[in-house]
Amino acid sequence: MSRTNSLKTTLRRDPCKPIFSTDTPMNQKASYIKQRLSLRQPLREALDIVAELADLLPLQKEANLADALEVVSERYATCTDFERAFPSLCFSIATGVGKTRLMGACIAYLYLRKGIRNFFVLAPNLTIYEKLIEDFGNPNYAKYVFNGISEFVHNRPVIITGDNYAQQGALFGEEEIRINIFNISKFNRDAASATRGKEKGQLPRMKRLSEYLGQSYWEYLSGLDDLVILMDEAHRYHADASRNAINELNPVLGLELTATPTDEKGNPFRNVVYEYTLAKALSDGRYVKEPAVATRRNFQPKGLSDKEIEIIKLEDAVNLHWDTKTAIEVYARTNGVEAVKPFILVVCRDIAHAQETAEYLRSAAFFNGEFSDKVLQIDSSTRRDDEVERQFVELEESDNGIEIVVHVNMLKEGWDVRNLYTIVPLRAANAAVLIEQTIGRGLRLPYNGERTGEKKVDTLTVIAHDNFDKVIEAAKNPDSVLNKFSVIELSNDDLATRTVPVTSVTRIEAEVQEEERKIAAMQNVEEQRNATRTLDARKAIIRALPVISTTQGVTGSADSLKPEIRQLVMEKVESDLGRGQLNVFAGEILEEAAAIYEETVAGFLKHTIDIPRIDLVQGEVPVWFEEFDLDVARGFEFRLMDEEIIRRNLRNDEVDMVGVRQGAGEPDSPKNQLVSEVLDCCTEVDYDSNADLLHKLAGQALVKLEEGLDDKEKLRWLVRQYRKIIALKICDQMRAHFRMGEPEYREPNVLPFVRIEPWNFSALAENGYRDYRDPVSPVSAIPKYVYRGFTKACHFEYKFDSKAEKDFAFVLEHDDEIIKWLRPALNQFRIYWSNNTKLYEPDFIAETAEAICMIETKAANELDAPEVREKAAAALLFCAHATAFTTSNNGKPWKYLLIPHDKVATTSSFGYLAGLFELK
Repeated sequence: MSRTNSLKTTLRRDPCKPIFSTDTPMNQKASYIKQRLSLRQPLREALDIVAELADLLPLQKEANLADALEVVSERYATCTDFERAFPSLCFSIATGVGKTRLMGACIAYLYLRKGIRNFFVLAPNLTIYEKLIEDFGNPNYAKYVFNGISEFVHNRPVIITGDNYAQQGALFGEEEIRINIFNISKFNRDAASATRGKEKGQLPRMKRLSEYLGQSYWEYLSGLDDLVILMDEAHRYHADASRNAINELNPVLGLELTATPTDEKGNPFRNVVYEYTLAKALSDGRYVKEPAVATRRNFQPKGLSDKEIEIIKLEDAVNLHWDTKTAIEVYARTNGVEAVKPFILVVCRDIAHAQETAEYLRSAAFFNGEFSDKVLQIDSSTRRDDEVERQFVELEESDNGIEIVVHVNMLKEGWDVRNLYTIVPLRAANAAVLIEQTIGRGLRLPYNGERTGEKKVDTLTVIAHDNFDKVIEAAKNPDSVLNKFSVIELSNDDLATRTVPVTSVTRIEAEVQEEERKIAAMQNVEEQRNATRTLDARKAIIRALPVISTTQGVTGSADSLKPEIRQLVMEKVESDLGRGQLNVFAGEILEEAAAIYEETVAGFLKHTIDIPRIDLVQGEVPVWFEEFDLDVARGFEFRLMDEEIIRRNLRNDEVDMVGVRQGAGEPDSPKNQLVSEVLDCCTEVDYDSNADLLHKLAGQALVKLEEGLDDKEKLRWLVRQYRKIIALKICDQMRAHFRMGEPEYREPNVLPFVRIEPWNFSALAENGYRDYRDPVSPVSAIPKYVYRGFTKACHFEYKFDSKAEKDFAFVLEHDDEIIKWLRPALNQFRIYWSNNTKLYEPDFIAETAEAICMIETKAANELDAPEVREKAAAALLFCAHATAFTTSNNGKPWKYLLIPHDKVATTSSFGYLAGLFELK
């Protein structure tokens, strides 16, 4: 049998089986790695391809390239040529999705599954080279790629670099994993003969004899029978010098990763087996920032000098920067995460231009010198300065004060920062180049590498006043890497407003803060000490009250006035006072807490609404197959094949045939054969749930098959011969009747009440506050302001998204039926919907003498939208569970109101709206 035929024989797979199945032995390791490394979906798909092809290719030196290429191209038509002297597979993956993590996953898989221990990683520049050494070699590094792979804890990979390879010979053992990491420029230099200087005429450094190895490092590497080469930013290694040197290493496999699979001449790679482009990443909306281009509204560059245009662009960039900084701070406060520090990148024409720009940004003429110590110039004139280098590397650190980086060239590959949010190209730039090169450097996301859902936290903005239209045109070009682009037009009003993060605490906490300010202003030391003790006692009680919600027998916050619950609260107060700074005065504060307990609880009850803690979580999505009859009109005509044994004489090639007598090793019953095969083919079929349907369909198929047989006893043999094809036909018809339902909510546990959560939002730094009764014009400006003046609300201040919300707040404040109300903060409720992917956030909660109402105001034309109805169904279920609990404990029922925006007016009465728009 020829080598080609032998290789192809190993590739045949059961057509019923999916290519990848996490249950099959070949992919158990891949599944393990995907889970342990928390790979994103594109990286999971890429690793599956590596797993598949690693099992199909020979992974040996001097492999037949034609055979190997046929294997790969048969499955991945985009791979028409390895472009190297060994099998090399390219994965085209957008910047920011995680190419380095994929390299780590591939190394782990090839070691754990195939026993490969020798890897050679190429980096395109010094920045990536140094980063990869940390990524692969430092378990204490935050981005260490092997975290979670237990096999690498006690057998940590040995890292051999382009700087220490000549001294590493003594470290080589039989079981260790060895990862060589080289910068391509050093690799090319050390692998080539010197043409000048004192080393002219000598052998290349890597080809010189090593006293540690007893041979050259080049001989050692190229002699390894399991060397796999991984090429980061692979488009940098297609020049002749790089290609030839890499080919000489003679690896068994190459894995290439790049976001731009074209060579230095612009020719597309011919060995791509997987693509996850930037356009696809943007379409998916998960793994990279959304790029946007911004200009000033009605901007007219005519009559302005280049310098004036630059100043305008820099000013606008700073205003956007401040707005982004506020949005990130609000997001961080709301979600209890660390706020990343955004920065601006300014790209200049040359070093002189960069120096001039940096001086201007640091000067008093630019925002009164606010950025005097927050500007970093980084180019060939400063790159070797130790302090500049440190600041450059530490740009992501929260204590790094730099907010503007001035650069001459576009940022190079490998500058792996997550906090670049605003880019200002000051040099003349081709629009397409601006998109291709500039955007890619700022696309990484700061929070777990995925979008947060907050638009400003997920957006990268390019300031492009002078060639805005050209950039838009280039972005809309079908050939653009983006092919999807946001446009931001900045009005002069927008640019003049700066925002700051604001936390709106509950009214109870606001009163505490006001008392703290009064105490701080006291002059009498004794009076101040007594007031502080009283306030500390009050705060200790307020902190302890929500904790009793989990206590057996507590049905609401009012129970805290019961003697037995009072005792529990005081025990919690005493326990808390025993820790921390207050323990010196714990006895005095505890005594004071006992004295002011009833008064403090009364104040707490006055400004809170008992919102039960109900975690509404959806269960599994119900799936089923509709009942149907198998269509056997076409495709079920099969003829029994003759089965013979061929016998060939080895001496004279004489051939004779021996018939097979059926009956030895008799197959299972025809129906069992088909049912078993259908279960193998159609992985979504659960036997226990669909046994009756499976047996019915198999029986209908058998009736048809039996019609074509003279001898009915031959049926089991016919089924054995064609069972896979028959099963596929049954599977196809079953899939056409596959249905998915809506998941039901699990029965929740109910806690009687939780604390009222604080609000986090942004406010205009100047004139950002309004009384809620003040009219705001235009209406579109309503969301800009923070509103105060409420007397019934549970918070001191709120923001509103629309006029309907602002007017409804007016109704709640002025209607005598309303006792108290609030706008719930984003994490106040745990009402999940859309298969547990989204949280419902109602607009208002209002308490009357008769009920507690959850309220949503909605655009009138959206009331029947599926999303609105799905959220309403979840809200109604919450109200049902809450009512069941509260009414069984002498509490108030919960109601849900869905009010169209055009029915809300400041003259409306709450009772009128509730009567019309309560959903039941």
